[in-house]
Amino acid sequence: MMPDVQEFLQIDAPALLAAVLACAACALVGNFLVLRRQGMMGDAVSHAILPGIVGGFLVAGTRETLPMMLGALAAAALAGLLIEAVRRLGRLESGAAMGVVFTVMFAAGVVMIEQASVGGVDLDADCVLYGQLETILWLAPKGWASLTDPAVWAALPREVLTLAAVFALCVALVGLFYKELKITTFDPALASTLGIPAGLFHYGVVLLVAATAIAAFEAVGSILVIAMLIAPPAAARLLTDRLAAQILLSVALGVLAALAGYGTAAFGPMLLGASHSLNAAGMIAVASGLILALAVLFGPRHGLLGRRRAVGRLRAAPGLIAPEAQKP
Repeated sequence: MMPDVQEFLQIDAPALLAAVLACAACALVGNFLVLRRQGMMGDAVSHAILPGIVGGFLVAGTRETLPMMLGALAAAALAGLLIEAVRRLGRLESGAAMGVVFTVMFAAGVVMIEQASVGGVDLDADCVLYGQLETILWLAPKGWASLTDPAVWAALPREVLTLAAVFALCVALVGLFYKELKITTFDPALASTLGIPAGLFHYGVVLLVAATAIAAFEAVGSILVIAMLIAPPAAARLLTDRLAAQILLSVALGVLAALAGYGTAAFGPMLLGASHSLNAAGMIAVASGLILALAVLFGPRHGLLGRRRAVGRLRAAPGLIAPEAQKP
């Protein structure tokens, strides 16, 4: 049976809103990781911040956002230093150094969670992977008419307010430094000659990714954070060659994945007569993967079918391809 209006507003609406904000924020900042060919950095950051989140919780004794965010930012900064140290001292490539550091730090965070759980602390290792979208409740609204009351909106869950603030921060910073981010992403050497600190913007992007991952971590978990940092920007990259269009399209695809994934997880089994629902974060990640697969196949210029059509047009145009090059 489908939920009534009050049940939808109190249970599904806040979870869906948190998922949409998390996916939109991750997709927005993930563009600069994809374009810089640093997709692994999002994976590393989302894993490396775990011990900082747990440490902030243990020190403050509360699940408030500020202490956990400060601890996670400290862990992200430490991870950056360790990656650089491992790369230089071990003479390893950046990908290998990141793999070593984020694996060790993530394992340390899991150990800290397990030890904290022994002491009766309210932390769960499963929430690290899958988040807790299903537990985000908004008990204030009683129906559609109640949404006109400002007090109802003031009672939004903490996770939703945090994600909304981080998404607004990401939009503001990307809009404010759009030109600098564009040139440091595509040509850092030219940016340096023009007096733009390319290294500073690189670390700024890393910190922005860390802040976004921290805000989304509790609600949607590490699996969805990693997926949304990469899949929507990569899909958008296959659909357009313009950066501004790519950014807008990636956010739209992230929102689409959130809506499709959550709708499938919450209402799909119900429509089929099942008595249980699916994990929302996992289904959203699956939806983002399906969107990327469709972009790989049907991208107008960079998709498989688009490239095949372009080659076919070249083969059909006389004189554009040498006869020997046309042979299979």
